[in-house]
Amino acid sequence: MMAKSGPTAAIATPRSSSLGRPEVWALIGGFLALAAPTGASLAAQEWNRDSGAHGPIVLALGGWLIWRQWAALQAGAAPGNWLITLGLLLVSLPVYVFGRAYDFLTLEAGGLFGAGLAALQSRFGLMGLRKIWFPLLFIAFAVPAPHSLMDSLTAPLKEFVSHVATSGLAALGMPVGRQGVTIFVAQYQLLVEDACSGMNSLVGLTAISLLYVYLARGPSIVYSIVLTCLAIPIAIAANIVRVALLVIVTYLFGDDVGQSFIHFAAGILLFSTALLLVFSLDKGLHYLASLMRRRSS
Repeated sequence: MMAKSGPTAAIATPRSSSLGRPEVWALIGGFLALAAPTGASLAAQEWNRDSGAHGPIVLALGGWLIWRQWAALQAGAAPGNWLITLGLLLVSLPVYVFGRAYDFLTLEAGGLFGAGLAALQSRFGLMGLRKIWFPLLFIAFAVPAPHSLMDSLTAPLKEFVSHVATSGLAALGMPVGRQGVTIFVAQYQLLVEDACSGMNSLVGLTAISLLYVYLARGPSIVYSIVLTCLAIPIAIAANIVRVALLVIVTYLFGDDVGQSFIHFAAGILLFSTALLLVFSLDKGLHYLASLMRRRSS
């Protein structure tokens, strides 16, 4: 039986993926060529320091966050405007080269981050970048801040932490004094280092708090800002308690004990406690918001 003739049906051909375009692979290859030496520099100069130890963890978690959204990202993928990609590269590559040439790791890593944005924009467009704005923001925490900026922020924090810790201990009757960031207790002399200022805890606590908010509450910019602002005093208070505990341990058991594993363990314990306080604060705020919504309805 012969089929009845009719209008010829249009044959749908799948849209070719922009991932197979040569220029996209050129961007990926170029990005990897830039990332390899920068990763080696970060590992040698930053990730082995207290101030940069969060870097590889942030990169791993940021990559995992992007991977979680990869299917949704590909579903609506559309090649980005090449002019935007070119503009990003024209800004990022000179910054990267300058930072690499003059050993300015902040600019080098920042330029690499911009080159990564250019590669993603080329593949997914601006709409795709909007879908993964939080993972990209989270990965930006891996870009090390300039040491001069960190020093200028750390110095007054060290003064504040040492002042509050010694004032509290003196009020309890302990023979403790302070000169700048140097603490005197009995025959011992302690120096409040950068790690005890709160800046390292502040960066790590902020990053983890933002990740927690994103996973638990969704990508809310306003709520993320509110919880981050509340995490700042928690991080500083945790380091005040840390310094006070180390002074007490040194006074009771000697400097060898105070500078032993207890020094590191106190930092881990108080950072974990600060993190739990941030989580508890989030639960409390969420409960209050739910309660207010129920009352208003």
